[in-house]
Amino acid sequence: MPNTSTAFGIDLGTGNIKIYNNTDGTVFREKNMIAVINKNTLFAYGDEAFDMYEKAPANIRTSFPLANGVIADIKDMQTVLKCFITDMTEKSKFNGADFYISVPKDITEVEKRAFYDLVKDANIKARNVLMVDKAIADGLGLDIDVKTSQGVMIVNVGFDTTEISILSLGGIVLSKLIKVGGRKFDEAIRNAVRREYNLMIGSKTAEKVKIALSNPEAAEEDSIVYGRDIVTGLPVERKIPTDLIESALNEHINSIIDNIKVILERTPPELAADIYRHGIFVTGGSAKLKNLDVMINKGTNLKVNLTEDPISTVANGLARVIKDDNFKTVAYSIQGLSGK
Repeated sequence: MPNTSTAFGIDLGTGNIKIYNNTDGTVFREKNMIAVINKNTLFAYGDEAFDMYEKAPANIRTSFPLANGVIADIKDMQTVLKCFITDMTEKSKFNGADFYISVPKDITEVEKRAFYDLVKDANIKARNVLMVDKAIADGLGLDIDVKTSQGVMIVNVGFDTTEISILSLGGIVLSKLIKVGGRKFDEAIRNAVRREYNLMIGSKTAEKVKIALSNPEAAEEDSIVYGRDIVTGLPVERKIPTDLIESALNEHINSIIDNIKVILERTPPELAADIYRHGIFVTGGSAKLKNLDVMINKGTNLKVNLTEDPISTVANGLARVIKDDNFKTVAYSIQGLSGK
């Protein structure tokens, strides 16, 4: 019998928070950001807080509660999570829920414990808190039966990190978490624009340029950016050629490819054969970065598979864990883990 009680699947990304709600089958998605006024009063959260990012006066602090895939500020993260869950349940009689939360494989037990404590202590009526390794949820979100013996390689390119994993038989055979992601891409664009044009742009502007580059129609045209001229100190508009942006990103894309090769070199031959047949699956918020799939293909000689909505694959995978009893075994509890 499928479980009909309320359950949420939470993918806490550094840039975006994705929450699957089994009562209506939807995936909620907003920026994982908080704005606090006068040091301790909540001012805004989610997309609304992101709108204030890099624009707020000194008495309003805007920040991402996660950094490099782990919780950097548990109090802020609890506030954001509670606000989102309250928003999602305010129109229903909410008597508590089971929470399934995705966690990176290559983090310490203490960092894993922080995810458990986050949900348990957020005052959101958590009945059970279960962990699912992010790469396993990713595989399920791609409609792959991760419990079979076939080898699967998943590269999740997120905001702060890229997680490279080999899956087989419901577990992770090899995994590597590297600190390269969307934020590094944005920084590279900012640095290139500053170096070539003496122009300072914000990270939100750099992100818009990066996203526009992923759009085939927009990518043909130069990007128009607004920023501050370093020499005159005045606001200006500049046209930035596409090839400058692409060359700025290549270093970080090559870093991802080098780490994919490291994992492939350590992969057992039988699993390597499976990966050769099926190719590499690329997911995450930065998966649709222009030329990423092409460069991975050139660097590895392997087919690269992209999904329509790479940012939600982990949340969709958590949905399968919640809905399908066959996959319940991939979720585990760390309640008994030593930790205060």
